[in-house]
Amino acid sequence: MKYSINPSRRRFFAQTGAGLLAYAGLPGWLRAMEGMGEMPKMTPKKASANFHPDVEIDLICKPSTVSILPGQPTRVQQYFAKLVKGPANTLTEIPDSYLGPVLRFEKGQKIRINLHNQLTEPTVTHWHGLHVPAEQDGHPLYAIDKGETLVYEFEMLNRASMNIYHPHPHNTTAKQVYHGLAGAILVNDDEERRLELPAGEYEVPIVIQDRLFDANNQLQYVRHMHDRMMGFYGDRILVNGRANFQLDVASRAYRFRVLNGSTARIYKLAWDDKSPVTVIGTDGGLLETPVNKPYVMLAPGERLDVWADFSGRKVGSQLVLRSRSFSGVLPKMAERMMTGKHGGDDRRHGGGGHRMGMGMHGSNLPVGSDYPIFTVRVTKSVSDSPKLPNRLSTIKHYTLADTANPNKPVPIGISEGPMKMVLNGRPYAYNDVLPSERIPLNTVQLMEIFHAHGGGHGGDKPSESGGHKMGRMGMMGGMNHDGDKAQGEGGHRMGGMGMGMRHGNDSGEGGHKMGGMGGMGMMMSMAHPIHLHGQYFQILGRNIGMGESDDYATVKDGFINGGWKDTVLVMPGESVKIIKPFQDFKGLFMYHCHNLEHEDMGMMRDFLVE
Repeated sequence: MKYSINPSRRRFFAQTGAGLLAYAGLPGWLRAMEGMGEMPKMTPKKASANFHPDVEIDLICKPSTVSILPGQPTRVQQYFAKLVKGPANTLTEIPDSYLGPVLRFEKGQKIRINLHNQLTEPTVTHWHGLHVPAEQDGHPLYAIDKGETLVYEFEMLNRASMNIYHPHPHNTTAKQVYHGLAGAILVNDDEERRLELPAGEYEVPIVIQDRLFDANNQLQYVRHMHDRMMGFYGDRILVNGRANFQLDVASRAYRFRVLNGSTARIYKLAWDDKSPVTVIGTDGGLLETPVNKPYVMLAPGERLDVWADFSGRKVGSQLVLRSRSFSGVLPKMAERMMTGKHGGDDRRHGGGGHRMGMGMHGSNLPVGSDYPIFTVRVTKSVSDSPKLPNRLSTIKHYTLADTANPNKPVPIGISEGPMKMVLNGRPYAYNDVLPSERIPLNTVQLMEIFHAHGGGHGGDKPSESGGHKMGRMGMMGGMNHDGDKAQGEGGHRMGGMGMGMRHGNDSGEGGHKMGGMGGMGMMMSMAHPIHLHGQYFQILGRNIGMGESDDYATVKDGFINGGWKDTVLVMPGESVKIIKPFQDFKGLFMYHCHNLEHEDMGMMRDFLVE
């Protein structure tokens, strides 16, 4: 049989090394990728004569080389920036790193960023977490070719928070992020400033990533099919683009601005001396009050604002931030293949207690194993230190009464299968907006993210109750995702044998009805960090329909459900209800899995705000 690939898709496969997949399952792989269709190209936006920026930046993405490991420099893709206009502290370089400079903005500033593409492939930059107009958001529609320039112009509407900038081109987001294109955005405002939190050298960005290097110190990426199906995992942890990261501190309080910049790896962050992790903020800025956790889960795209107080610690003492052991985020077969033999002393990674040979991923750092992230060393004693505020910020809490659809949540159904990672039963395609994905402007929406195992491509016809039907399920018994009330308030009712699943209950109130989960879907079930573009959202609640499992028990105490979020980790079998405003701007806003390999496979959709 012959399979044709159009030129842009052919370029994608060449760039990602997907020719290595020919040994198994390639026709299905090609069909999955081809199902996404083409992305039209928009004319690059130019500067507006009537927009008068307070800050203007030239942002250049281009190939570069950086010394990461001893020996030969590593070829990367890198953001470089030049301040054209604005405060001197707008740009802060991260020393000896391939990461882009930290961009610091003030709420209310008018910002112009001129993106210059000096790569050999199309790219576009997304401002992950920022509330900006659709045409300024970095949608793949606006990708530019080599030599072109795209001008972004927007007002900073966000509250104080840590956000991200990274590429978002169609099919190649993961590859470009993996090769270095990423950076942090720090937004400040008056509410935050009044707290007098640690600043300057005492406010430290911590960008955590995993990478895999060959014998010549060059990055390896996507060696075989499983590297996309499960997500790509490296065997070495980098912090701020550096290996074996060590931070020298004084005996006082610090503010760590932590970002999971990996394409797929999930971390369970904890201090090695079992002292609590003090969280003062998440994706969307400060919490109302500090939260102490024994550990914190951090999925790709998520951020944490951590109060790290080293007061009273002696000079010469050390503290290690580790990722502790957990399970359940990958299918059991994949976990077994990655973990291989347990036990032993893996000194290269700090004695995590896990070793393996060349398994499915060829990784010496299995997902869910125990390993160090970085070391803090107290090198200076000081007597003064700021105190942790009891009250951090004021947050408007949304309730069901604030939503336009309290009894009919907008569905985000996760489906996994061989060669298929989709949302709401459909792979990404431009201009393929389902009825449930059309959102009225200036409304607040109740949404529900859940696992729709085995969902097919039946999502294009709305049901009588306004939802959309999805696929066939398999042969397993029922489960009831009650949420608030299964029938009246959008809970999932699951049961029966081989039943179809539809969004919309018998009474027309829009709950998700699902037949028993398909056997293959359950075998493929994994955790997914779901990111929604546009404004932040609030988590209303989490629900495990079949009851808490041993796997879930290893992660459940690490979720921060308060405050504002733009990315949420949804565990297998879990349903998460969120409340999200869609204010100010019309247009297409993406939502997708922030396991970037899954996004590039098609686990991505658009909301049309109208």
